[in-house]
Order: sequence, then structure tokens, then C-alpha cells
Amino acid sequence: MVRLHHFIQFSLCALLFAGCRAASSSVIVRPLPQDPNIQVFANQAPTSEYTEPYRKMTRAGDNLEQVIIDTIASAQSSIDVAVQEFRLPNVAKALRDRSEAGVTIRVIVENQYARPYSSYSAAEVEKLPERERSRYQESKTLIDQDNDGQLSQAEIQEYDALVVLDGAKIPRIDDRADGSQGSNLMHHKFMVVDGKTTIVTSANFTMSDVHGDLARPSSRGNANNLLKIESSEVAQAFTEEFELMWRDRKFGVKKPFRPARQFKVGVSTVEIQFSPNSRTIPWEQTPNGLIAKTLQRSTQAIDLALFVFSDQDLVNSIEGKSIRALIEPSFMYRPYSEGLDMLGIALSNQCKWELNNRPWQTPINTVGVPQLPLGDMLHHKFGVMDGHTVITGSHNWTLAANRGNDETVIIIRNPTVAAHFQREFDQLYSNAVLGIPPAIQRKVDAQQKQCPPPSQSSNGLVNLNTATQAELEALPGIGSGLAKRIIQARPIHSLEDFDRVPGVGQKLLEQLRDRIIW
Repeated sequence: MVRLHHFIQFSLCALLFAGCRAASSSVIVRPLPQDPNIQVFANQAPTSEYTEPYRKMTRAGDNLEQVIIDTIASAQSSIDVAVQEFRLPNVAKALRDRSEAGVTIRVIVENQYARPYSSYSAAEVEKLPERERSRYQESKTLIDQDNDGQLSQAEIQEYDALVVLDGAKIPRIDDRADGSQGSNLMHHKFMVVDGKTTIVTSANFTMSDVHGDLARPSSRGNANNLLKIESSEVAQAFTEEFELMWRDRKFGVKKPFRPARQFKVGVSTVEIQFSPNSRTIPWEQTPNGLIAKTLQRSTQAIDLALFVFSDQDLVNSIEGKSIRALIEPSFMYRPYSEGLDMLGIALSNQCKWELNNRPWQTPINTVGVPQLPLGDMLHHKFGVMDGHTVITGSHNWTLAANRGNDETVIIIRNPTVAAHFQREFDQLYSNAVLGIPPAIQRKVDAQQKQCPPPSQSSNGLVNLNTATQAELEALPGIGSGLAKRIIQARPIHSLEDFDRVPGVGQKLLEQLRDRIIW
């Protein structure tokens, strides 16, 4: 994820804050104690430095890739990997080495990233969306070791990570293995070794998520964290999730409901829940509901570092708490961002307001965006509470993660573990841009004059029989044509009546079930 995100971040910094400065430092601070059973690493941590193997540069931070490689090297019997995107050749080579030593290895990836980039033709590359073309170029540069612009067979076999896996005959599948076109996203980022060691991270196995963008020496990688957990019970829970996808070929909402489970790991209490849950499961029993219940127990302070935050019920549940929050700049100021709610403002999408949106009546000014090296993003998905509890994993705080993606939420109650996340947050917060930027306030003021406020029923639901065409079009999945057909079909007395409107269908019914009345 490179050029488009670079542009978005640079533009936001330039337009909203009159420039961003890189949040980097060469000063190495004293490392914190690690819990022997749950170790914490962060690729922008100020407590260590390493020589990054691809750009050959020494930089501050924990080497997440080396933690993964060392864990792989310890394997004696089995390694299971489930990661959205796998592009790091050294990790692939480490798996190849253990496979040759007789270790059983299985890999699951997201279908969008299941094809080696070296197999793309020039015509296919040309048709890729700009973001994907940037990903392709980053991987091509990584594979092209002699920088001659051409990929030799030797380079491909050693530096295209998926080709390395295939060459070693390491079996891998993606989320089309169930016979579908794929789940929403196979977004997991975990690895289980020998049924006793589990790696859980917010990082994909890519340059941009772990080390930094090849073309930018200042880039230190999207800000991510990694847990290494020594517990056979935790490993078993992740193995069961893996087997649902590998053995049972179930992805997304095809999986059965899996409630949160608690484990004792040394002095830590660990709670784990996997996504997604279908809309038949009450929100309170879903991972986002678990996050809300955990945050609501806070009696002192909550600090959040989030890639994206867009679940209305979740932000509603923490109103009134003592909160500091950082959100990735390219998502912070979008109409669906709950960061806006905490600031007490709302933005529309071309005068289409978010359904059930509820800006806080008592806004807080401790919400904003971090200033990271150009090209890097805030990719964390963590909250830290009262100095002793951490929420983290692969799970973004969104409806898509909750109801569609294959994800992990892990909650750890342990002050030693929490201290690592607190230091990471404090470092990011130390030079963050907080509050409402002037450009955003001007946009809010203009929209209040230009866009009529939504007229919804008293409980926040849209009435299919009385809503205006604009209000219908504000619902997800409803465009101008369908809105007109709904108006023509009135009166609507049931979901069955709604389903008979041409263009509705089961998928839209499920999407809107909790948002409409008649």
C-alpha cells in the first residue's frame, strides 16, 4: 500500500495541518519488562533498533519479521499461517527450510492476494486499480534484486514469497476454497507453531506493514504491533479457527457462532473472539459488543489507536468515558468516522447523511491523528484501559469486520503487557494533531448550510413508506433508481413486500434489516 496512501496522507497533512513532520527518533529508550508468556513487539517502538534486511538500513523499532522467522525456526512438528497478504520472502524461505526438515506447514491467504505478482502480465498490471498497481510495483521492486527492471527466474524463485512457498510444495488455500468468490475479507494475521506458540499481529506479511516502503528511506512501516503467546490453550483456540477454514472450508458468515472464550496464561487473563457473526447474532454477543463491554468497565482512562473506527453502536457505548483516541488520517475525516462523533461534528457524503449518526453532545478534544513518516499509516487496532487491559488483534472497529470478515479480537488483562501498548500510544500521541482542523470545520459549516438534515423516525430508523427519495438513497445499497421503485411500491407492510421491489434481493434485505421500518 504505497502511492495512493502516500498521496492521501500527504494531502491531508498539507490541507488540514499545514504540513506533517516525521515522528521518528534515533534515541533508543530503556526497554520495558516482558511477560514471559505474552511478549509484545512494535515496529516503531523506540526501545530497540535493527538493520532492516531488504533496504540494508538501520532504524529504530522491533523487527517483526525476525520475531516471526525465529518462531518458525523453533518449529518441530507443525506451522499454520493465516494472513491476508503474504509478500515477505525471508518469511517464505524460513517456512521452506522447516518444510524441508519435515515440519507440516499450511497457509491461508485472502483471495485478492493469492496470486504471485511475478505472474502478472503487463496488460494485467495496466488494468489494476491504482492502489493495487502500487502494491504490484512495490513487490516487483522487492523481487528485482539487481534493479535492472526485469524479473529473472532466479529472482522470482527466491524473492516472490508465494512462488517460494509453491516451490517448496507448501499447501495453501484462500477464501474461495468454499466454492464461492471469496468472503468479505480473510483478514486474519496469525500463526500457530507446534500447538503451543501463537503469533497474533495487526501486520500483514508485507514490506509496507513491517519494515517500510522500499522507495522511501524515511518510511518505517505502517505502525503495527505483534504478540507472541506461549499457551497450548490459546494455540488450540486459534487452531480450531484455522481448521474451520482449512478442513471445513468455511469462511466469513458460513462459520458457526463462536462466543468469546477466556484463558489463563500465567498471570494474564486472555479473552478471544473470532469474527464474523451474522446479523442473526445480537450485536452485544459479537466481537464489537465484546469490545464495548470491555471499554465500559474502564474506571479511569481509555486510549485508542485505530486504523478505522466506524461502528456507531460501539462509539455510542463509550460516550462519557475519559478517552484519548488516534485514528489513521486517511480514515479520520470520512463521513462514517466515529472520530467525528467524538469531536461532536458530522460530515455528509454529498448531502447523504450517515444513518443513525449521533455526534456527542459533550465533545472531546483529545481525538486526532498521529504524525508519522511520510508514507506510513496508523495500522494498529488497539485500545488500552486503566493501565492493565489491552484490546488488540486484526479486527478493525467496523461493521465489516464484525459482520463479514475473518478476524481476531484478543483482550489481555496484564499490566506488564498493557505498559507496552501504553508506551506505543504515548509515543504516537506526543506530537499528534488533535481536535477539529480548520479545513474540516469550514466543511462542516458549509454543509450545515447546504445540506438539509435527515428527517428520520424518532428511533433513528428510516420508514420506507414516508422517507423522501434523498433519505432512501442515503441507505447503503440504494441508488436513485431503486429509491424511485420503493416509492412506487408503497404501501410496504413487511420485509416480504420490500423484497418484491425489483432490485432488492436477500443481500440488501440483510444489510438493511436493522435500519428500516414500514
